[in-house]
Amino acid sequence: MPTQILMPALSPTMEEGKLAKWLVKEGDTVKPGKVIAEIETDKATMEVEAVDDGTIGSILIAAGTEKVKVNTPIAILLAEGEKSGAAAPAAPLSVTQPPALAPAASRPTPAGASMGSVAAAAPAVAPQRPPILGNGAPPLTSLQPLAGTRMFVSPLARRLARDNGIDLGAVRGTGPQGRIVQRDIEAAKASGGARAGAQPLMPIGAQQLAVQAASMPAVQPMADDKILALYEKGSFEVLPHDGMRKIIAERLTQSKSTVPHFYLTVDVRLDTLLSARERLNARSPKEGPRAYKLSVNDFIIKALALALQHVPAANATWTTQGMLRHQHSDVGVAVAIEGGLFTPVIRHAELKTLAEISNEMKDLAERARKRRLAPHEYQGGTTSISNLGMFGIKSFDAVINPPHATILAVGAGEKRPVVVGDKIEVGTIMSATMSCDHRVVDGALGAELLNAFKSFLEDPVRMLV
Repeated sequence: MPTQILMPALSPTMEEGKLAKWLVKEGDTVKPGKVIAEIETDKATMEVEAVDDGTIGSILIAAGTEKVKVNTPIAILLAEGEKSGAAAPAAPLSVTQPPALAPAASRPTPAGASMGSVAAAAPAVAPQRPPILGNGAPPLTSLQPLAGTRMFVSPLARRLARDNGIDLGAVRGTGPQGRIVQRDIEAAKASGGARAGAQPLMPIGAQQLAVQAASMPAVQPMADDKILALYEKGSFEVLPHDGMRKIIAERLTQSKSTVPHFYLTVDVRLDTLLSARERLNARSPKEGPRAYKLSVNDFIIKALALALQHVPAANATWTTQGMLRHQHSDVGVAVAIEGGLFTPVIRHAELKTLAEISNEMKDLAERARKRRLAPHEYQGGTTSISNLGMFGIKSFDAVINPPHATILAVGAGEKRPVVVGDKIEVGTIMSATMSCDHRVVDGALGAELLNAFKSFLEDPVRMLV
């Protein structure tokens, strides 16, 4: 029967987006992997690929339509031999605001749940052929054990689960953003667990943190009418907030309202690093895939990644059920763009060379400024860096980007007097301030992390082995 192509959820927190452009028309034949549309979110324009063979029977949402809700049917896909006049597929699963939530301790949470991904559970009716989302993410499903959460499952994993009687609500996803993929179903089948009717797992997830934050009393800001009354009419203009600015405001308000910040500052002498950087850049190939041009920021990324491995207790994330201790150093780096910022993530930075970090960061920053990053390229991570040294800022305190437990604020390197023994020398000094989540990182632990970071920068040869 005809299959609905639904508005995809391009990230766990996406609720709506703009259907910017159709790249196919009615009657076109598509295959898995073919780009069929472009979707604009608050931060990026993403390409949507077909995930099944078929023919575009009808386009339900016109190009340019804004505020299209996730899971809304946007087109009809016809299988071989089907016609557009065939029976319509079952009504789509609705996405609504959640009901009042029970206390976190009494409710199981499915794998893959994430902060901001709250939606109402669907009725327990499964269609013969599950609707297809453009990016492969499924709609809400009755197999979810908790009303008020969204589960992400690949179409193949969903089919395998149905064929083998696997309860998706009891499967922990290992794909991007906790998505359940083929290997998760195969693992559940091999272990004999996760059969239909099994007790769902209780993962350590950000959903619990979201519930905790939602239960806290909100601090009401000054009303708009009172603000406007403070200024003379005609002396200002109102510029509506775009999606990115709204998201930044919400996340940073949440951070300062729920994360107990404290700050540690250290001065780092850069003379040895600057000399090493000059020698390395002089030896770089002028062109080709092995060419590079190292910046001080590349050394900072590598040093912080190694420091987190040296002090693994600080490479963690707070949840209400337990501490997430991360194995790798995934370092986000703030990139300013017009109207806001992105924080693309260098994954496994501790394992990459300085040249690899440099070239990857240049690519991510360039695409960030064009708003062409995929959600998985700027979501997650275990820490962040905000560097304002290029603007001449000496030092500052940064706001932690949840769910991170730390963020490093980097100032400008400048010539300062340095006491060495009984003599005064002129050295290039950079101030760095670490903002710490006191639930995860205590003062002594934060100091250990910051001193490890300093030691790597002041003896950069340690980063080359």
